[in-house]
Amino acid sequence: MWPAFAAFTVLDAVVGHLLPPSGETQRLIGALVAAIVVNVLVVVLLSWPLGALLRRVRRDLPVVVARDYAGTALVAGVAAVMLAVGIIHHGTVVAHRQAMQDAITRAQAWIGDRAPAEFRRNLSYVSTVAIEPGAIYRTCVISVDHRRTYCVIVRTWLPFQSSVSFAGYESNDVFAQGTG
Repeated sequence: MWPAFAAFTVLDAVVGHLLPPSGETQRLIGALVAAIVVNVLVVVLLSWPLGALLRRVRRDLPVVVARDYAGTALVAGVAAVMLAVGIIHHGTVVAHRQAMQDAITRAQAWIGDRAPAEFRRNLSYVSTVAIEPGAIYRTCVISVDHRRTYCVIVRTWLPFQSSVSFAGYESNDVFAQGTG
């Protein structure tokens, strides 16, 4: 069981990193910690009962061997579930990335048309944060002198002409900090 535990834990970490089960991204170390915790819990809590059930079917198996088989099956099952959840969630991640790119395109067009010249010159350098991933984004462009920003809110579900509105001069860093 323990060689399988180690191999499936590494596999779970890679899958969790490449296909996060929630959110947009997951660091490899975070995925590894999550995989270790889940696999340890599954082995500790379920390998004895599943091993006992296996011994009812195959009485010739020693208790330790039945538990090893059960633990191996459980960590393999965890890997299969994590892969399935990651694949299912991947569509949402891709949709949010496309929505963010759409929001950036809309914001750049709107800012390029309406913002003061000092901001239009840096139009290719935008900072975008998701307020509601897939739906509402805040995009800012910094001025030429790097002292101010010009920001807009983009609502991706609205038609282009009504989807962008001015959102002030506070940078996304200040906006993300909140009011305190």
